[in-house]
Amino acid sequence: MINIAVIGGGSWATALVKMLCNNCASVNWWVRNKETAGYIKNFHHNPSYISSVEFEANKINVSSDLKEIISRSDVLIMAVPSAFLKESLSSITKEELKNKKIFSAIKGIVPEHNLIIAEFFNQIFEVPIENIGVISGPCHAEEVAMEKLSYLTIASQNADNAKFLAEKLSCRYIKTTVSDDIYGTEYSAVLKNVLAIGAGICHGLGYGDNFLSVLISNGIQEIKRFVDAVHPITRDIKDSAYLGDLLVTAYSQFSRNRTFGSMIGKGYSVKSAQMEMNMIAEGYYGVKCIHELNKQYKVEMPITDAVYHVLYEKISPVIEMRILSDKLS
Repeated sequence: MINIAVIGGGSWATALVKMLCNNCASVNWWVRNKETAGYIKNFHHNPSYISSVEFEANKINVSSDLKEIISRSDVLIMAVPSAFLKESLSSITKEELKNKKIFSAIKGIVPEHNLIIAEFFNQIFEVPIENIGVISGPCHAEEVAMEKLSYLTIASQNADNAKFLAEKLSCRYIKTTVSDDIYGTEYSAVLKNVLAIGAGICHGLGYGDNFLSVLISNGIQEIKRFVDAVHPITRDIKDSAYLGDLLVTAYSQFSRNRTFGSMIGKGYSVKSAQMEMNMIAEGYYGVKCIHELNKQYKVEMPITDAVYHVLYEKISPVIEMRILSDKLS
């Protein structure tokens, strides 16, 4: 039996555990907080995130001991916010991850290294690239909780690994496809969060659907230019893993990045918006990393640049979006 673990205690981690419980006899689950782990064991739901999801007690092994969960598992699904991934793994050695299959469900870049998650595990923990995969949308945890039909893309350069996890996540309300484009899938997932913040800023400023449609159509072209520069292979940017994930993140009421951007557009400071949300908007960290990486690639990215200017250079959203509107077509 191949044992699977989910690393993380947020909404997406909770949704992944729910999916896996449909096809696995048991699922190992690491959550940071010992009290949260105890609560889940006793009451069979996550008290802080999508608490409507109830788990069968005999199907989940919850612990706040990361070393224990890793040692008992063959496949690790990472669902910790990218900004806290390095800290979460600070006690873990390369040897402890040897021969493990790593799948990232994180839509971000590790800030300390400016590395996507696949590169982080490959370069820092020396996990072979064929043992690394990516779980991508379009899919929101809240709709998984409600068992609304959703789609996932599982990407890995090892086709057998991708097919294995796709089968474990597939169920009545989840359909899966597989891909070998781990780099394009991961960078696209980072950028769609950045673009969703941009869409949220415009929404908060009062721009309508007509403008947002232009913003997003330009946004998918921006994603294509960047991923083609970073990892030039044949890919169809209209596939669900790219365009679909961008659309749901830019338009959905469940999108925390759009919500974060909307608050910025309405006049919140970055700090006050983060405090009020009490959730991580990955695009906030992602846009800085992409901005740094693009100094090397020099890709034309007007929307990403505009979001960076608003969040990190404190340029007025009104002024920045007015300037951006003249660059779109």
